[in-house]
Amino acid sequence: MQERAIITVVGKDTVGIIAKVCGYLAENGINILDISQTIVQGYFNMMMIVDITSLKLPFDEFSTQLSKLGSETIGVQIRCQKEAIFDAMHRI
Repeated sequence: MQERAIITVVGKDTVGIIAKVCGYLAENGINILDISQTIVQGYFNMMMIVDITSLKLPFDEFSTQLSKLGSETIGVQIRCQKEAIFDAMHRI
């Protein structure tokens, strides 16, 4: 059964955001199922649905490293949540 996660990326637009995030995902065996991104007055916003079934490390470690990649390398905020948790938090 496929296990999915939701990744959000928000921050000032700069060259290479998508490339760096997608490169990190590929290195860790993550497949992107759906992606949406927009830039509004210089601010970058991206949401991805990814398949984490083949993730090469524990989810918590992956999520922490992804967040550090965003804050320390790219200058954006990256959050990653398992789909079930995301759905529970956003249920009306």
